[in-house]
Amino acid sequence: MATMRTLFGYFRSSAAYRVRIALALKGLDYAYEAINLKPGVTEQRSEAYLKLNPQGRVPYFVDGDVRISQSPAIIEYLEEAYPDVALLPKNVGDRAYVRQLANIVACDIHPLNNLSVLMWLKADLGADENSVQKWYAHWVREGFGALESMLKNDRRTGTFCVGETPGLADLYLVPQIWNARRFNVPLDEFPTLLRIDAACNDLEAFKAAAPENQPDTPAS
Repeated sequence: MATMRTLFGYFRSSAAYRVRIALALKGLDYAYEAINLKPGVTEQRSEAYLKLNPQGRVPYFVDGDVRISQSPAIIEYLEEAYPDVALLPKNVGDRAYVRQLANIVACDIHPLNNLSVLMWLKADLGADENSVQKWYAHWVREGFGALESMLKNDRRTGTFCVGETPGLADLYLVPQIWNARRFNVPLDEFPTLLRIDAACNDLEAFKAAAPENQPDTPAS
């Protein structure tokens, strides 16, 4: 039976990357609709896309009659609608801890380093490329420093952020590390994060979701 699920995304979007990992870990098929966010193209501002998603961002997810934007909401929906492969542990305290890890990325790093923010720094505040790079690296180091300390010292840390099965925290961490590397942020001071990232990227679900493996990835 043909899938009714569709993900609107962009290969380099960290938020869309998270959702791709969640879908892959849960083994869910979906159609992919590329929305080109590249400056000068900005398909997210097209009349057709704004009619679908008035916020004009990616990802946007359709599952039958369900239509939602914002990656945390999409991932929570997937967790509730398709619980067979769980992204959260059973224990309520452990679930809260995993959400804490994920939200350091989702709330403290990513919003300050979103493409729209970086473009605004340049266009409206006149920041040069070096200043924007410093801004980006600062917020990455702030968030990663906290995550490194927490994961290095917590008994629940295993091969992955929590235990021996990849879950919610990992699918937030990996795209943020990928993005940090794209912006040439030094990461050697975060060995625990790098170890977990490497373990995740050995898995087929993470490989399938990687930016370089998406239909809209430009040919090299």
